Amino acid sequence: MTVAVLDAELLASTPLPRLSPNSDKEERGAVLVVAGGAAVPGAAVLAGRAALRAGAGKLQVVTTRRLLGPLGAVLPEAGMLHARETRRLEIALPSGPGIFALGAQADSVVIGPGMAHRKTPRLFARSLMEAFPFLPMVVDAAALPSPSEAEIFSRLANGRVVLTPHAGEMARLLDLSREEVLAEPLAMARDAAGRLRSVVVMKGPVTFIATPSGLAWRHPGGVAGLATSGSGDVLAGLIAGFMARGASPLQAAQWGVYIHAAAGRRLASNLGSLGFLASELPDQVPGLLDEVSSAPER
Repeated sequence: MTVAVLDAELLASTPLPRLSPNSDKEERGAVLVVAGGAAVPGAAVLAGRAALRAGAGKLQVVTTRRLLGPLGAVLPEAGMLHARETRRLEIALPSGPGIFALGAQADSVVIGPGMAHRKTPRLFARSLMEAFPFLPMVVDAAALPSPSEAEIFSRLANGRVVLTPHAGEMARLLDLSREEVLAEPLAMARDAAGRLRSVVVMKGPVTFIATPSGLAWRHPGGVAGLATSGSGDVLAGLIAGFMARGASPLQAAQWGVYIHAAAGRRLASNLGSLGFLASELPDQVPGLLDEVSSAPER
């Protein structure tokens, strides 16, 4: 199978869903962020701010009671939903109808960034998928399924999920070594997409996007400075933001990967090739979206 190139020309041929001239926040959709915890609370900020910069109209963040104030102060645009916390001070899985209350107002979900690598984030993702069978989701980092969970995850995903692993996470997902993944990243992306019936974004110096049917795209436009803490959280938030606006999982992944890399290139040009921060990426997004959206299709 051939691999298409993900570039501005491709995005121009697949524009984001058109908004009405006087669109309001309801039309642009709501993103639910389940991310972070006691160790990495900033992951929720990075993903949430990226979702808003991608044009989502509303943002809700799930967090623990003790983090409500700090997160609310640095992310005043978000509605805060508090969940119980585990003995390790991480977000706990809601019980019973609690899971329905979390997702009831969401148009897309991002789950996993900055969460502890234990079973709870994976169960959280599965519970949301079961409760809301048509809700688009970005599953990242700690919420990515284990190999033993592939069958049930595949049934629940059914093409409406985007997975965003880096090489180490892909190795755990497929029960392989990191070296095996790095040797054939495209093949691994296609394998995971088929097994899990999800769009897969295989992050790396060249990022690959694969669909369950085997279609694939490559984007070589990233820069070294994007390999920094929190960068993947921003990418996950961008994809969720585009899905909230009505983009399909594949289209949201394509736009997310391209705009994320373009933001890195712009910061590298303005600040230097290394040392820019993940928190600086979202502010580049609105201008880049205007540029790409106004570019004529060739």
